[in-house]
Amino acid sequence: MIPKRWVVERTFSWLNHSRRLAKDVEKSVLSEVAFVKLSHISRFLKVL
Repeated sequence: MIPKRWVVERTFSWLNHSRRLAKDVEKSVLSEVAFVKLSHISRFLKVL
């Protein structure tokens, strides 16, 4: 079982690979959340 801290650190590491998410340029929270979700989806698809 992976400790929660590792899960959080790994998530931030994945987000840092997405250049758009590295800077806070979004004007609304909803668009920021959408790009976080897209980043996660693209990461998981690369694993498959």
